[in-house]
Amino acid sequence: MSVEKITNLFKEELSVINLGLEQFSDDLKGLGTPAVQVEWRPPAGGDTRLAALFDKLDANPSLDIAAANEEAANRILKGKPTLIGIGTAEKDIPGMHKKLVLHAGPPVTWDRMCGPMRGAVIGGLIYEGLATGQAEAEKLAASGEITFEPCHHHNAVGPMAGVVTASMPVWILKNETYGNLAYATLNEGLGKVLRYGANSPEVIDKLKWMETDLAPILRKALELRGPIAMKNLIAQVLQMGDEGHNRNRAGTSLFIRELAPYLVMLDEPKEKLQRVLKFMHENDHFFLNLSMPAGKCTVDAAKDVDGSSVIVTMARNGTDFGIRISGLGDQWFTAPATAVDGLYLPGYSAEDAALDIGDSVITETVGIGGFAMAAAPAIVKFVGGTPADAVNFTRQMYEITVTENDTYQIPAMDFRGTPTGIDVLKVVETGILPAINTGIAHKDPGVGMVGAGLVKPPVDCFTKAFEAFVEEYGK
Repeated sequence: MSVEKITNLFKEELSVINLGLEQFSDDLKGLGTPAVQVEWRPPAGGDTRLAALFDKLDANPSLDIAAANEEAANRILKGKPTLIGIGTAEKDIPGMHKKLVLHAGPPVTWDRMCGPMRGAVIGGLIYEGLATGQAEAEKLAASGEITFEPCHHHNAVGPMAGVVTASMPVWILKNETYGNLAYATLNEGLGKVLRYGANSPEVIDKLKWMETDLAPILRKALELRGPIAMKNLIAQVLQMGDEGHNRNRAGTSLFIRELAPYLVMLDEPKEKLQRVLKFMHENDHFFLNLSMPAGKCTVDAAKDVDGSSVIVTMARNGTDFGIRISGLGDQWFTAPATAVDGLYLPGYSAEDAALDIGDSVITETVGIGGFAMAAAPAIVKFVGGTPADAVNFTRQMYEITVTENDTYQIPAMDFRGTPTGIDVLKVVETGILPAINTGIAHKDPGVGMVGAGLVKPPVDCFTKAFEAFVEEYGK
């Protein structure tokens, strides 16, 4: 640039865009010069090793990650999760048998299970009649006779401990676009329930009632009603103040509306029908066990896209947090589960809490839950924070996702689509971790729920997945 042009530059009114230290723009503003501060971070937080791995991906001329991620995202957007029935785990879940116990999160053995998961396993074995009490159930669980596998390995998802045993009734959902199925148990409600590790006689009694009364009655009503398009329901609940993970009041209410006209047509004792309706009415989380398999069968269609860095599974078991990547098959990438920052029920504190646990983070994986918190400002009364925080969480998630959802929209953001399709490359590059809201289980088996809050997943599982992605595709 010539001296004359430089001289003219200082004679003109300046408008500065600053990409460096914020102090520079502050000084200019102090002198009356308009300045815009750009929030810039070095790639991968300035980690030169990770930056070099990004260079390896860039050096592969045959690799088109953007196109692969667009394909994965389109499969998610085109998915049509539909509730088609209620079955039984042993009959309907692929590979299920009497001595198989499914659990939340990545694979974990009995000796590494956290307290609430052990408590739920104990309860499941008693419920199945494989053990008569806690001591016998613990001995059986440790004997090697029982097989433990993730729900995700059987097209299923389970909240919190996520324990599924053979006799449990399960929702059956189908992705009508791609034909794949997903399963989840029916929600027990809050407090001392199996998914939080409680296993007392009243917990088992409730599970038996759900098996013998609740599920058969709902099955008959659903058969009269016919399939329910879950995508439409979830779109509605986001516009009614839910986010589909920890706030499900609108979703549960809408679901009751869908079935109530058919429940009253059933030839069942009024007392049984009244108890079913009352149970759903008093259990705001009833819809969670529908939104989860809806998310599962939706995002499963995006698996196995060659070259895609979209995350198709996030799950935790109270010991490990795990993710799976579309372009890397069924391989899990894990790191130790983290603590939840939350609000606690009276008499409990962070000292009582188990680490992060549950498959319910499938909701965030598909673009709702913590990613849609801006749609549910009231959620902060349950998990902590402020309404402004809820909006900020959602805004930040656009930086690590591939697309915006064309169906799940947020009224408070001018009906902008929720951030959808988490890109592990963007997570590593920006250092922004997925926003997750969740319940909190007591660390000891048999106690139950003690609170709810917000949690940051461990960065190491995303870094491991990124490194494996570069190993596979950075050639």
